[in-house]
Amino acid sequence: DNNWAETFSAGEPVFAAPGTGNLGTIQSGALEASNVDIAQELVNLITAQRNFQANAQTISTADQATQTIINIR
Repeated sequence: DNNWAETFSAGEPVFAAPGTGNLGTIQSGALEASNVDIAQELVNLITAQRNFQANAQTISTADQATQTIINIR
């Protein structure tokens, strides 16, 4: 299930040998470099966790306030 499919927007597939025309070459044993900034992703993860905890605390506080109001009546 990892085959490319021809679509109208993608156009017809082009079959050619590597390194010919506009095609790149193949290098064996090469390690692909990551295009992800690990530090930025870690900061984003910490920020998301902080926001989640803040939202959870807000819901907990609202539940406590509601329970207090119900108990006062």
